[in-house]
Amino acid sequence: MAVKNYTMGIGGMTCNGCASHLGDVLSAIPGVTDVCVDLAENRAVVCVSDNGPDRQALEIAVAGAGYIAVEHGSLKDVEQPCGQQKASAFNWNDRVVWKQSAGNTKWCLIGCSIGEFGTLAAYQILGIGATIAPATFLYYFLLLLPLINGLITSVILETMLLMRGQMDFRKSLSTALGMSFISMLMMEVAMELTDLVATKGQLGMNYYAIPVMLLAGFITPWPYNYWRLKKHGAACH
Repeated sequence: MAVKNYTMGIGGMTCNGCASHLGDVLSAIPGVTDVCVDLAENRAVVCVSDNGPDRQALEIAVAGAGYIAVEHGSLKDVEQPCGQQKASAFNWNDRVVWKQSAGNTKWCLIGCSIGEFGTLAAYQILGIGATIAPATFLYYFLLLLPLINGLITSVILETMLLMRGQMDFRKSLSTALGMSFISMLMMEVAMELTDLVATKGQLGMNYYAIPVMLLAGFITPWPYNYWRLKKHGAACH
C-alpha cells in the first residue's frame, strides 16, 4: 500500500507527555500508519496510507489537541502547554501565533454568530422587543438567550470541523466542549453589547450594526486567544 509522509513543525510542546499526547491523537486518525513526534526538533512526521488524511486534516487534528501546526522550519519561539514558561520568554510580536490565533478566533466567531444573529433576527422579525418591558425577568432571560444559543452553535460547528479532520464524534465533541469558554463568552458579550447600543436597549437587531458587531466580536477575544496560545499552547478550538 502506498504511503505519504507529512512533516509538520509543532508549537506548544514542552515535555514528553505533550509529545506522547500528540502522537496518540494523530495515531487515532483513520489512515495514519505511523507517527513520530520529535520534542527536541518541535516536529511531527506522519505517515498515511494512499487514501488517508491530507495535511489540512492533520493540522486540524493538531490544533484540536491544543498545539500549533506550521510548515516545518518556519516555527520560531513557540512554546508550551504542559510546563511553565519563563515570563521573559512571552512576547506579543510572534506573527506565527497571531496568525494561528486569528484563525481560531475566526472559526469561533462564525460559530457564535450563527446562534447570536439567528436569535436576534427572530426577535426583530417577531417584534418581540416592543412587547417586552425592560428590567424584567423575561427581558433578562431573552437577553441571555442569544448568548447561550451562540455558544451552542459554536460548539456544534467546532465539532463538525474536528470530525472533518478525521476525529471521531465523541472525541470531537469533547474537544469542542473543552474550548476556551472565556474566549467565546468575551466574543458573545462584545457582540450583544454592541447590538444593545445600536438598538438603544431594545431586544432585536439593528442590521446596520452587524459589521461592527462582527468586528467587536473578533477583536475583543483575539489578544486573549494569542496569550493563551503563546503562553500555554492551547488553542480556542
